[in-house]
Amino acid sequence: MPTYEYECQKCRWHFEKFQSMTAEPVKRCPKCRGKVKRLIGTGAGIIFKGSGFYETDYRSESYKKAAKEESGKSVAETGKSNEKKDKKKETTPDKKAAGVC
Repeated sequence: MPTYEYECQKCRWHFEKFQSMTAEPVKRCPKCRGKVKRLIGTGAGIIFKGSGFYETDYRSESYKKAAKEESGKSVAETGKSNEKKDKKKETTPDKKAAGVC
């Protein structure tokens, strides 16, 4: 159940009320019986405990194994493709270096 914060319009007293979401809001100040206004609160902070919450936390062991194998292949393939690109860059002349714009 949430805690709601109220402010009295008459005496400016701030108070909190622990009540359910479906309960009627407080209408009168318990101190002076003046009208009260419910304030907008920031709410409670979220606390994450544990090692973390990731989409892979609840995957099956077979999925994790296949993903690990796939990531190993993709790294090897990208390493080879980057080597080819680097060789092409070395052999192609730079237009700015040649004075051509």
